Amino acid sequence: MRILVTGGAGFIGSHLVRRLIQSGRHSVVNLDALKYSGNLENLADLADHPHYRFVHADIGDQKAVHAALVEHRIEGIINCAAETHVDRSILDPGAFARTDVVGTGILLEEARQLGLHRFLQVSTDEVYGSVEQGSSTESDRLEPRSPYSASKAGGDLLVLSYWTTYRFPVVVTRGSNTYGPNQYPEKFIPLFATNAIDGEPLPLYGDGKQCRDWLSVYDHAAGIQHVFEQGEPGTVYNVGGGNERENITVAEQIVAALGTSRSLIRFVQDRPGHDRRYSIDCSRLRALGWSPQVPFEEGLKQTVEWYRTHEQWWRKIKSGEFKKYYRQQYEKRLEKGTSCASS
Repeated sequence: MRILVTGGAGFIGSHLVRRLIQSGRHSVVNLDALKYSGNLENLADLADHPHYRFVHADIGDQKAVHAALVEHRIEGIINCAAETHVDRSILDPGAFARTDVVGTGILLEEARQLGLHRFLQVSTDEVYGSVEQGSSTESDRLEPRSPYSASKAGGDLLVLSYWTTYRFPVVVTRGSNTYGPNQYPEKFIPLFATNAIDGEPLPLYGDGKQCRDWLSVYDHAAGIQHVFEQGEPGTVYNVGGGNERENITVAEQIVAALGTSRSLIRFVQDRPGHDRRYSIDCSRLRALGWSPQVPFEEGLKQTVEWYRTHEQWWRKIKSGEFKKYYRQQYEKRLEKGTSCASS
């Protein structure tokens, strides 16, 4: 199938593009606006591949989206394009609404008008909100608590409405916290790994006991492809790793993998509305034939090692726009923070 992957130069998108092409069943057009976290270096090995094309455009640009769909005779869309970081959504919520809701709507309508065969919306388990007990199922009420998760929930509901209203064949995946190579270093694991490599403090929010279900990007990409190819139209599928860990535990595993001091971990002021725990039930996707393959401890060690051996990739990123964001987000917090060694 000829697939348009939006946001294909980003973290999850780039791994998905590579997987789709390597499967030998699809050709891929990667449409990406190349905002701060989009990086064509992530797909440098595919630049000349006969089944890969790149289009520099924003999903909010209706004319550009239409042109790409028509020119490349696209048959299906996987929408990975999104503003994705909770901290940034608190700083600039409008950008998240424009991309995650309005941009998604433009993609949907163009796809419907042109009669595409499939539309997959890549979403997040954060739309369910904080889960104190048990695990969220796909039929649970959405209770997003940040501008990021609210914008993703809005996009999900818009996508699903196209099945109810038009019988347009859409599916939605909601992934848990994803980690792996090529992840922009604002996110927890790459931020802590790269800071630890440089002997810099690791800013851990609150008491560090927030719990997340960690999912390898390789398993996440496999889950997305599986749903795209085999999922039932109008259906949501949770994609989780089954690896619930407290943030403090993951931070300690990162410093241990690098042989650095636990004293680098600094407890800092928590973010507003920080969800305590996420947990999702993936029975529906498992029944479809998918299951995660990467054990968390093994995957984490391999990921930390990737950042240790690919300093050229992340140092360029952390020397640019990232510096301003990092100072704004963490400078004052770190001044008032306390060392993990003193706790």
